Amino acid sequence: MSLLQLPLSQFKTLTLSTPFLHGSYPTTHLTKPSSSSPQNPSFNFLPTIRSMKILQGKVVCATNDKTVSVEVVRLAPHPKYKRRIRLKKKYQAHDPDNRFKVGDIVQLEKSRPISKTKAFLAIPAPERNTRKPKDNDNEVAISQDLGLPLESQQA
Repeated sequence: MSLLQLPLSQFKTLTLSTPFLHGSYPTTHLTKPSSSSPQNPSFNFLPTIRSMKILQGKVVCATNDKTVSVEVVRLAPHPKYKRRIRLKKKYQAHDPDNRFKVGDIVQLEKSRPISKTKAFLAIPAPERNTRKPKDNDNEVAISQDLGLPLESQQA
């Protein structure tokens, strides 16, 4: 049985599976709120935008009192050649205890404007995982298990 042979009365009872199709979603939450009637929208489905809230960079200047200058490096595509290039930008960050020195890795957290140029708070960055140096004890234990001496032990 094809779709052309079905009666039309069956199609009139179909409903859309989602209200977002063809702009049928009510836009009452997009209008200006009126002061006469307070509206409480019963839904909050829009996620908060969290771009540029936390940055990470290296302290390049710490001579000012309670202020550090942090250089943030990010990768962005070149506009013409599309190769990823490093873009550097310096931010002024608030350091209330003067605990950061030049070369420290810090995280910048967006805050209210503290001065004309400072709108970030410097916080210590978490430690990065580093590779552990190889242990010679591990190689010796393996060679003893096998019962064969290593070439480095034969010399």
